[in-house]
Amino acid sequence: MQITYLGHGCISIEVNHKTLLVDPFISANPLAKHIDIDELKADYILVTHAHQDHILDVDVIAKRTKAKLISNYEIIMYYQAKGFDGHPVNHGGTCVFNDIAIKYVNAIHTSSFPDGSYGGQPGGFVISFQDKSVYVAGDTALTFDMKLIPMQTKLDLAILPIGDNFTMGIDDAIIASDFVECNTILGCHYDTFPPIEINKEEAKAKCNAKNKDLILLAIGKAINL
Repeated sequence: MQITYLGHGCISIEVNHKTLLVDPFISANPLAKHIDIDELKADYILVTHAHQDHILDVDVIAKRTKAKLISNYEIIMYYQAKGFDGHPVNHGGTCVFNDIAIKYVNAIHTSSFPDGSYGGQPGGFVISFQDKSVYVAGDTALTFDMKLIPMQTKLDLAILPIGDNFTMGIDDAIIASDFVECNTILGCHYDTFPPIEINKEEAKAKCNAKNKDLILLAIGKAINL
């Protein structure tokens, strides 16, 4: 798996010759102005919830790439009504495409479209292929439900929000990594707006003190699992 950070909550995952794009919010993110959405690949677009800072570029990218959308029932019905291809899931459910297993798991947050309409219940994704698995938490508070994940899946990477205010901060993310039994954290959902700006060196120091590896990728940079 190749994991590329595209800013805020947006992640690109290349696996088994396919590209999974999670929560595309790029064109209005000043920190990601060097990312051209017209050049992004997407075979599948995964959406954790309906807030604008997670769906802003879905329409444009899906129209160009013909990607299949994967999200909760309400979000998929919304996009299918606009003519897009989508596959609905719900909490605890797993769908499999191209031998890539995608499980929708619980998150604690809210979910509404920019017009205020209901966006279903928010979630995260556990993405597995062969012997590699990644947890994309989406926007969430710390929750005991995270403890269910390692009962079934050994994670190689936990992609966790660390910006606080709207989601977990770094202290709760450290506990979350204990809950999911994964000491390698890719931080996301930080620095985009003033309320979620963080002290990155302090966050790394806190993780080091707890034997956690906190990865803070520059936007557009990637790691391989």
